[in-house]
Amino acid sequence: MNASVLPRAALAQSPVIITVAPNGAYKKAADHPAVPMTPDALALEARACLDAGAGMMHMHVRKPDGSHLLDAHAYREALAAVDRAVGRELLVQVTSEAAGVYKAAEQIALVRELQPEAVSMGLREIAVPEIPETELAAFFAWVAERRIMAQIILYDDGDVQRWQSLRARGLVPPGAWSVLFVLGRYSVGQTSSAYDLLPFLAAYDHTLPWAICAFGAEENACVTTAAAFGGHMRVGFENNLKLRDGSIAPGNAALVRQAAEGARALGRPLATAEDARRIYGAIA
Repeated sequence: MNASVLPRAALAQSPVIITVAPNGAYKKAADHPAVPMTPDALALEARACLDAGAGMMHMHVRKPDGSHLLDAHAYREALAAVDRAVGRELLVQVTSEAAGVYKAAEQIALVRELQPEAVSMGLREIAVPEIPETELAAFFAWVAERRIMAQIILYDDGDVQRWQSLRARGLVPPGAWSVLFVLGRYSVGQTSSAYDLLPFLAAYDHTLPWAICAFGAEENACVTTAAAFGGHMRVGFENNLKLRDGSIAPGNAALVRQAAEGARALGRPLATAEDARRIYGAIA
């Protein structure tokens, strides 16, 4: 049975994946001096967050001026740096995020060129009118055939229904798919609430593993709530700089450590990278 649909009584046998999102597309040193901006900084963060309980990293790379970048060569450099630091002990997921800079065709081309082990893709960003459904279906088939662990980012229950419709219509063949529910929006002062999870759970068919990310000091409460329902956790400076008491976290590892405490309080073991690969479908 898929780990995402285990009955609640089996949570103690269902490892929870803690993913760290350490930098995102927008955060810079002016926001927090510990935001990792270079391959070497990402490698150091990978080691610290692995030691704190993370099994996975959600990676962004940047241009020299710190702005958002989608580039296969830059990703390979960053992935190599992280690999030197932690090897396969951390599953690394790259992003295809547009961040208002890239078009769907460029995002798809990046994934095809890089052929990463794991990638996140915003449904609203790649399932757009400029990309014919036949082309989108061919891309999804290519991703599935290569067992790339593809996490589809969903922003509301309408996105959930749209994703499920694409699957029901046969445009998304079986593969290593999962989903990420984003609780709230990228906006100044955004603070998510655990209540924001409820519409997603009501709309979702629970046939694939799912995780959440959230904004502000309630991030920890949100991800712990998700873990109680069998979901997985994503924390980090991409979405939130604050500890649960409202103070600024000294680094991403502190946010990971909080999430690990919540998981342990629920009785859920922490997923290793190999657990994550199995849960997200790369390992049968």
